[in-house]
Amino acid sequence: MNQQQEREPLALLRDYFGHDSFRPSQKEAIDCLLNRRDLLAVMPTGAGKSICYQIPALMAEGVTLVISPLVSLMKDQVTALVQNGVPAAYFNSLLTPGQQAEALRRGAEGRYKLIYVAPERLTSPAFLRFCQTVPIAMVTVDEAHCVSQWGQDFRPSYLEIAGFIDQLPRRPVVSAFTATATQRVRRDIIELLKLQKPHQIVTSFDRKNLYFEVRKPKDKNAALLELVRKRAGDCGIVYCQTRKAVEAVCELLQQHDIPATRYHAGLTKEERLQNQEDFLFDRKPVMVATNAFGMGIDKSNVSYVIHYNMPASLENYYQEAGRAGRDGSAADCILLYSPRDVDTARFLIQQSEPAEQSPEQAEVLRQRQFHRLGQMKDYCTQAGCLRRFLLEYFGEKIPAPCGNCSGCLSGWEDVDVTKEAQKLLSCVRRVERAGYQPTKELVFQILRGEKSEALTLLQLNRLSTFGILDKDESNRLEAVTRRLLDRGLLQQSGDASPIFTVTDRAKPLLAGRQTLTIKQKRPKPRKATRPVSNAGVDAALFDQLREVRKRLANRAGVPAFVVFSDATLRAMCQVLPTTQKEFLSISGVSTAKCQRYAGDFLPVIRQYRQGKGR
Repeated sequence: MNQQQEREPLALLRDYFGHDSFRPSQKEAIDCLLNRRDLLAVMPTGAGKSICYQIPALMAEGVTLVISPLVSLMKDQVTALVQNGVPAAYFNSLLTPGQQAEALRRGAEGRYKLIYVAPERLTSPAFLRFCQTVPIAMVTVDEAHCVSQWGQDFRPSYLEIAGFIDQLPRRPVVSAFTATATQRVRRDIIELLKLQKPHQIVTSFDRKNLYFEVRKPKDKNAALLELVRKRAGDCGIVYCQTRKAVEAVCELLQQHDIPATRYHAGLTKEERLQNQEDFLFDRKPVMVATNAFGMGIDKSNVSYVIHYNMPASLENYYQEAGRAGRDGSAADCILLYSPRDVDTARFLIQQSEPAEQSPEQAEVLRQRQFHRLGQMKDYCTQAGCLRRFLLEYFGEKIPAPCGNCSGCLSGWEDVDVTKEAQKLLSCVRRVERAGYQPTKELVFQILRGEKSEALTLLQLNRLSTFGILDKDESNRLEAVTRRLLDRGLLQQSGDASPIFTVTDRAKPLLAGRQTLTIKQKRPKPRKATRPVSNAGVDAALFDQLREVRKRLANRAGVPAFVVFSDATLRAMCQVLPTTQKEFLSISGVSTAKCQRYAGDFLPVIRQYRQGKGR
């Protein structure tokens, strides 16, 4: 690749997308595809995956097909591309037969560089004929984890992709992108899509603009109302476990005059589409939904995601939470946890019917889901840096607490209670071996070394664990017990006098291969200093620019964020451009958008500067 070719992708990035530089992973992916090598890229939501294949598509001779699981993603992506001056179209069930035929006719004339298509449409005779008569330069598979039965969103239609590619006259370069994929899922993607010696990119999962928090409120409804009211005017998503919960939560918000809509599989297709558009166009800035909503939703100005219920896995949680802050602005990811959520999730797993699997395969998959559920529960009940916990789950380590989660900013500190936990678990086992039931009261008395006729009579005062806790350890005994129960290392049965049982999950802790921490109040709680998106931005000017954007979006019939993201508006407030050249320097302002919108935004900024005497 010569020097001119190396500069060309950057020029396209500037002209079509309004950015001055690539992220390291984007440049690596683009170079791979330009060299016509297959690619598997695992990049978190908001990392800029689409740029990785859109730039090569603009440079390729022929058409790039982008296979996507949801029609909403295609429509949003194509709308955004057309706004940026990129010739693109989609082929899915949103189009009438006549519109589908017209799209293929235009494609055959070479009028599109990218065509987004649903996997179910690949086997359409008309579409296959089209692909066999026009040069297909690249096939990109988005949400590639859907091809794996070990992934969280398996879709049988993805298994048809490799066969479709085999029917093309000339094999194009194939790329696969996903936000979450374990090593097992990655192997499935390579095998089932028949990628040929693909280059693999697995980027950092850390999105520093996201603030993570777990709350354990006594009243979830009151907690939710407080959180949403504090964010009035912002766009947010509230996720629920069940359709019933979605209906109840949406009604709750509407009763308190919060403009909310809902989305779940029980609604008609027409109502889902209407509610989704109300959310995308900011007519209803709060969406209450099950996990049926969100995959591929490219709305950049979602400033918070609240989970009313705990999801069934960390993969689901991180993907859903990651729909906040896609434009890089500070955003909140808050989970309202209740032990009842775990019971509901277990019930849903037990009732699920995995598609096209033998009973043995279904049971193996179900046990994997239970294991994921246990890890999700550990996240909700662990006492430490939430970001560190998430990243370690995905195989990534950070050197220190993140400073941007409730675990780091709540005024609490982590206290290592591994030794106390080991002593408690050992005591439970020793009481069992002595032939007695290790009730909570009995175990606590032994550990604290209490003088009791009962203990003496039973000779339990002779156990090696009798009186082995010091004063501080004794004071933390209740907290350590709760922690062990939350993590599933200890179980209890009975209400009046709970009886303890040590589980197999406690083996690593007892063997010294695992540690346990609890939260403890700091003497002087520090004040939370989370990033603020609008720091250094004049609120009045920002609101004026938002009004201009809204007017332009309504005129074009597109969501406001398609015109410009909130991050781009904030950059305008900080740079205060007054010429087209300065306007073009703003990140997110492409050449096409500069020509189209500079005349609307620059007069507002000039007037603001004059008023400020600048």
